[in-house]
This record gives sequence, structure tokens and C-alpha cells, in this order.
Amino acid sequence: MKSCIVTTLFRAAIPLMLAVSILDSAALAGELAGATLPDTLKSGDLTLKLNGLGLRKKSMFKVYVGGLYLELPTKDAGAILATNQAKAIRMHFLRDLTKVQLVEALQAGFEANAKDKTGQKAAFDRMLALIPDVKEGDTLTFTYQPGKGTTLQVGNKELGAFAGKGFSEAVFSIFLGPKPPSEDLKKGMLGL
Repeated sequence: MKSCIVTTLFRAAIPLMLAVSILDSAALAGELAGATLPDTLKSGDLTLKLNGLGLRKKSMFKVYVGGLYLELPTKDAGAILATNQAKAIRMHFLRDLTKVQLVEALQAGFEANAKDKTGQKAAFDRMLALIPDVKEGDTLTFTYQPGKGTTLQVGNKELGAFAGKGFSEAVFSIFLGPKPPSEDLKKGMLGL
């Protein structure tokens, strides 16, 4: 009788353990439109938490999934832009894009949203010169650290760093400003 109870409990525990491990691994990443982004990113000594994921579509095409990472998650875009805290935006591409396509899109976002266009234009143009062609599955990450500036990464390779909080505000406003690439992208990244 005792061995029968143990066998029954063991058989019941296996599916439960499998379910918990599946749920646990799902909690380690965010998924949208077939793209999986990690739930945290390292920024120096800090761990940034995934605030939300949004999908950028152009016409009927899915272009990229954007993930917003913050020290202190919030749904307030104005606060994210104004506060001097570490933050990151990761773009996970769902299709191939040329440098020209990316540069045009980022330039349009800068023109539509940056408050200090004149003061940030030279640095922004230097950043745009570093943007490469991207393939489906590639990532492009903008990370801001107070006192260190904003870095641009493709995959795990850092392409450049740009000083100043003002530059960070200009870059992050492309996605979180009043005229983002799409409202769905912005709302998703804000977790709305």
C-alpha cells in the first residue's frame, strides 16, 4: 500500500515539475511575433528589467520587436525620457533591412521627436554612420548609462558611444516621444 501511494505521488509530481519548469523558463524572456527577448539586460553593474515589448509594423509587414529595459519599470514615457536612470531599447529584426532603410527611419523619428535637434544633430549623424545592414534575427541595442552616455550595439558588438543625457533623450524619444514609429510599438514597450 505504501509503495502504491509513493508511486502515485511520484507519477503526479512529474507533470507538475514539468509544468513549473516550462512556466519558469517562459518567465525568463518576453516573446512577441515569434521574437524572444531576455527579461533582463546588463548595463554596467546594473540589471535592467524588461518593461514591455512592442511590434513595429509598416503596412502589413512586421519589421521588428522593440523591447524597453529600465532600472525601475514604469508606464510613463515622459518620466522615462526625463529621469537620469539607466535604460535600453533592443530592436529584434523580423526581416532584413538595409542601412539606408534604418537610417531613414531613425532620422525621421529624430526629426519628429527630438527636443534639441540642433544640439544633438552632429552626434546623431555620427551614430547613423555606424548603423549597418541588418538581417532577420539580428538585434540593435541602444543603452544609456548615467555619466557614461549612450552606446549602440549590433548583437554583442559595441559600435560606438555618445556622451550626454541630451543625446540619450533624443535617441529614446524616437520610440517614446509624441510621434513614435507606431503607437502600438510605443504602447507595447510601455507595457500598456
